[in-house]
Amino acid sequence: MPVFLLGWLCAGLAALPAQEAAAAGLAPLRVDPALLGEAPRGAPRTPAAPAPIQPAEPPALRAATVPKPVAAPRPAAPAPRSVPGSATETPAPAPPARRPANAPIATPAAKPSPPAQGLLPEPVPPGVTQLSASKLGGTTDKVTEAEGEVRLWRDDSAIAADRLRYLHDEDTVEASGNVTITQKHDVVSGPEMRLRLTDRVGHIDQPRYSIQRAARGTQAGRPVTASGTADRLEFRGEDRYRLANATYSTCGPDRPDWVLAVRDLDLDFEKEVGTARGAKVVFKDVPLFYAPWMDFALNNRRKTGILPPTLGNSSRTGIDVSLPFYWNIAPNLDATIAPRIMTRRGAQLGGEFRYLEPTYVGAAQIEWLPNDNVTDRRRSFYSWQHAQSLAPGLSGTINVAGVSDDTYFSDLSTHIAVTSQRNLLRQGSLSYEGEGWNSAVYVQRYQTLQDPSLPRIEVPYDRLPWITLNAWGTGPRRAALGFTSELVNFRRAGQTEGQRVVAYPQVSLPMSTAAAYVTPKIGLNFSRYQLTGQPAGTPAQLTRTLPIASVDSGLNFERDTDWDGHAVTQTLEPRLFYLYVPFRDQSLYPVFDTAEADFNFTQIFSENTFVGKDRIADANHVTAALSSRLINAASGADVIRAMVGQRFYFRTPTVTLPGVAPPGRRSSDLLAAASGRITPALSVEAAWQYNPQENRNERFNLSGRYLPEFGRVLNASYRYQSGVVREIDTSAQWPLGGRWSGVGRYNYSFQDNRLVEAIGGLEYDGGCWVLRTVLHRFATATQTANTALFVQLELNGLSRIGSNPLALLKRSISGYGRINQPVADPVFGAP
Repeated sequence: MPVFLLGWLCAGLAALPAQEAAAAGLAPLRVDPALLGEAPRGAPRTPAAPAPIQPAEPPALRAATVPKPVAAPRPAAPAPRSVPGSATETPAPAPPARRPANAPIATPAAKPSPPAQGLLPEPVPPGVTQLSASKLGGTTDKVTEAEGEVRLWRDDSAIAADRLRYLHDEDTVEASGNVTITQKHDVVSGPEMRLRLTDRVGHIDQPRYSIQRAARGTQAGRPVTASGTADRLEFRGEDRYRLANATYSTCGPDRPDWVLAVRDLDLDFEKEVGTARGAKVVFKDVPLFYAPWMDFALNNRRKTGILPPTLGNSSRTGIDVSLPFYWNIAPNLDATIAPRIMTRRGAQLGGEFRYLEPTYVGAAQIEWLPNDNVTDRRRSFYSWQHAQSLAPGLSGTINVAGVSDDTYFSDLSTHIAVTSQRNLLRQGSLSYEGEGWNSAVYVQRYQTLQDPSLPRIEVPYDRLPWITLNAWGTGPRRAALGFTSELVNFRRAGQTEGQRVVAYPQVSLPMSTAAAYVTPKIGLNFSRYQLTGQPAGTPAQLTRTLPIASVDSGLNFERDTDWDGHAVTQTLEPRLFYLYVPFRDQSLYPVFDTAEADFNFTQIFSENTFVGKDRIADANHVTAALSSRLINAASGADVIRAMVGQRFYFRTPTVTLPGVAPPGRRSSDLLAAASGRITPALSVEAAWQYNPQENRNERFNLSGRYLPEFGRVLNASYRYQSGVVREIDTSAQWPLGGRWSGVGRYNYSFQDNRLVEAIGGLEYDGGCWVLRTVLHRFATATQTANTALFVQLELNGLSRIGSNPLALLKRSISGYGRINQPVADPVFGAP
């Protein structure tokens, strides 16, 4: 047997949510109020519960029987008496006259249902014991014997049996014949039982059991139900059981598809840990694994132990096996150590350490491959993220990451989101938030991965340091005051370096009503550069001062109308935004961190067409936009919204980045966008950028989602950007018939004539287990393809075996939901 499979069972397995299962119970028996008395013949019978009495030390017992219907007067009303052993005088019914134990007893007309948890005859005070049966006898305050349809209740426990003895001094029940005990949501049945009610200690022979608990933590409220059989079950107090020669499964009790067969099994729902000795996992009557000892978490709680192995196959790594060990150091500390074997690359050791304190939180990760069999060199990766509150308003962060070489991710990772990384951030920060102001100090640099098979990318400048100061407030006549500033020291070997200081005070005067608004704004942008390494003839000091003025205005028209039989409010919202920035020649200024901004609805209403502060575009233009919405009158949610907008230049802008020509036209591209929920299940989004001067579509995106119900989703999108992107992306999760579901994604680039990513897989829901098989192929940043195979068997409530594709499916299929996850779960369908 492979060592890693044996090791998996020899330590803790992560408990998974189990399916809900109704616990069988026993309904209470209701009897005549004439306890041991005789009712007249033909008199109507009024069902009522036995009357409880206050407990003594040991708890008092109140017996109830069904009397034989003979002609006799009812007994007189009970007179008050003291209960032996009680601290106070308590009114109690007078005891009936003693009669022989073998006196004839009438059987109830209808056979009662078994008692169910929570369905006691009537509300009973805590600690009071109630008993009903067809026949009662025994010795007063010593032993009570009951026979025939016996039912006993105490607090949240109910016992049903054919015969029962209650020992008063020991507060112990001895029951035999079709014994069933219900405690909260736990139901245990067997031929014989002995139980001390006070502390719930005892045993039951040859039991069948069903135990249900509500899961805690992030999935609170989802019940976890387990059932099985045993030679003997010991009650060891509240929420603790021990079973001998037992089976355990979260499947239904009739035909469990998988069972954990154990010699000894301890279930501690207080600590939420199950411990098994001599354990064997049997799936579909086929033994899978054996372990002399194992333990597993109950109700999704963290615990120390070996996690399920990860198995996979990749064209870059070969057969890929990982066996993580999870160390639950403390409630706020944990660590994972993950040995990994790759048949093509060799043995790798990885680990993660996480911590959470009231004032700080963080995680550290490391991977180390002593020798890559393909490249014949050592390879490694590290990262550390830390955030801490140092004092009121004062906080700090650290975010660093690094790899040993430029192709580490493309060679060793199986996730497309990781293999596409080209810049790894290394940053530390210290920030303070005050009353109406904030400030921060950053130290920032990157490790840039220059893959030799790809075009070289520009290395970002280091910011050593980067200091910001911002303030805001309210002036006269409700004027909004603002101030932003920064000082950055840019460093990059072999390039122009220097310091940049920027200060931008501004003031605006918002004026608005329910139907219109106007916001004039004015500011003064000051920038100063102190440079080294400039080209010959370029000054070392540069200063720029630019006034910036704008007016933002809009109207809001509404009307009530009807949409598909629902009351809606339709809006019409025109908007005009005017911006003026005078021209300044900035051709001598360096470009440290600036690029042209993406053209979209957010950008056309901004003050600068550039991202970064090395360029401030000159402007004398107005942006006109018109939007309309259909708003659900009941919920206030948008049903459909659409917008169109364009910028019109009074003077053509001339400030550009090096090597980029000015636009040279009187208007910008036309933007249009629309989105809406066509039906409760179908939603559509579209965006369009059109160049009227050249009569050309610059960009076009269209996407839709059909999500009629849980486990059924279809996604499709088309993306086009002239000369850059032209691709389709479809994904789905859909039932195929029976218990089978299919999952898949197809992302193809027509621009590059190649497959970007493809996923195909099947899922089978066995009720208490799920089988997933997924094939994943994706293009790496090196223009090569990587293929990985995921096969996973999930045993609900116990563990997952194999390689886990769930993170991949949630990321790749928007709206994907686990087929064995309840629809009511708040995280269902979360991407």
